[in-house]
Amino acid sequence: MHVFSFLRTAGLAGALAAIAALPAAGQSAKATLKTADGKEVGTAQLTQAATGGVLITLAVNGLPPGDHAFHVHAVGKCEPPFTSAGGHFNPHNKKHGMMAPGGQHAGDMPNLHVPPGGALKVDLVNSAITLEKGKGPSDVNGLALIIHAGKDDYKTDPTGDAGGRIACGIIE
Repeated sequence: MHVFSFLRTAGLAGALAAIAALPAAGQSAKATLKTADGKEVGTAQLTQAATGGVLITLAVNGLPPGDHAFHVHAVGKCEPPFTSAGGHFNPHNKKHGMMAPGGQHAGDMPNLHVPPGGALKVDLVNSAITLEKGKGPSDVNGLALIIHAGKDDYKTDPTGDAGGRIACGIIE
């Protein structure tokens, strides 16, 4: 009888350990994006995906129409003109751009295509980052999201020739 009780307890402990080792699906964070003059222009809701990576639901309003680079930056500071956010998040020391041989910065993401009127809602997945605190160098908690004035050319290192920084928010 004690053997069965032990096996049941050991099995439960093993199952709990296996669950604890899984990615923290559903773990979430948020960033409120503001311009240099403090005007709120959007929010980004970040959710850890069960298969890895992070789903980012971005909703912006009041941005200039056109293509804008969108990146995770390495420092969680949004002091105008947002250079305080540092360079692109690059924990694996890669070259910039989706077209870079050998891979891109973890913070590189697709351009945003803002329509006339300046409002956009988009979902995108960045498979190179995580919200799992303490789970290695790809953790983006406390870092900054930046929207740039121009589009990313996906190749110029280290910035993508994306121009100035027009909105910033800290991932919390």
